[in-house]
Amino acid sequence: MNRPAFDLRAAAGTIRAWLTEADRVLVTAGAGLSAAAGYDYGDEDRFRVLFPALHRAGLRSRYMVGVPLPPALLWGYWAVHIDDIRFSAAPNPLYRRLRALVGDKDHWVMTSNVDGLFARSGFAPDRIFTPQGDYGRYQCATPCTPATWDSRPLVARLLAAYDPATGAVTDPDALPRCPNCGGEAEINVRIGPRFVDTPYLPAARRLQDWLGTAPAGTRLLILEFGAGFNTPGVIRWPGEDLTRRFPRARLVRVNPAHPGTPAELADRALPVPADAHRLLDALAASHPAPNPTVAP
Repeated sequence: MNRPAFDLRAAAGTIRAWLTEADRVLVTAGAGLSAAAGYDYGDEDRFRVLFPALHRAGLRSRYMVGVPLPPALLWGYWAVHIDDIRFSAAPNPLYRRLRALVGDKDHWVMTSNVDGLFARSGFAPDRIFTPQGDYGRYQCATPCTPATWDSRPLVARLLAAYDPATGAVTDPDALPRCPNCGGEAEINVRIGPRFVDTPYLPAARRLQDWLGTAPAGTRLLILEFGAGFNTPGVIRWPGEDLTRRFPRARLVRVNPAHPGTPAELADRALPVPADAHRLLDALAASHPAPNPTVAP
């Protein structure tokens, strides 16, 4: 039996109504949101442009965890990748549209993305929790200390010694060392058990306080974008647990590949099998700007 086509316009109307009724909004996001915003790690064409040497070597995507590269190539990759994704000064149009959608609602952001796009696009930095880290920081690989450091000067130094033809950092002195012990350094993202989470604990506590002080009857709306099953325990499952915890909470799951929601949440969860662009377009169509030529 063929399933009926999903009515995106009707879903947009429901989301508009839920947003209007919400006391608080928690925006949660995984890699799918940044992919929709133009930062798709699996985009082979973009990979070929940015990393021609690595592409010639047979690599095809930015999913590089576990790839055994020598330090000069690894840090050449990190420098170009982070400069492209993390240190662009321009806000992202898709994230700006999402910020406008939330408006003046009391809200927080929790995201597994480490690209800084929420803060660069109008969301308050002190209300963003990034449990997987931030490309804007680096740490000791041991680690010898819970301290982390700004990666912008490091990336600039690496790029100054980077050879696009070989994909390598040509000056060994440009490769990073831990400022504390002089040992190896790595980007401060959750790649393994050595991840330093110290910079993110204050935001985690503030988010916990925000949720913990909410009355049981709070109408919490969780807007989840692009969170699949690579790390479901970071974004996807916590959103479901929060929806269960607050009897009047609602969950909107926006995901073209994995939109399913738990059956027991019934009419408090809305699966949307579309990407963020399509949904935001539908929301704009369901709530057009007033016509200034028409008298109220």
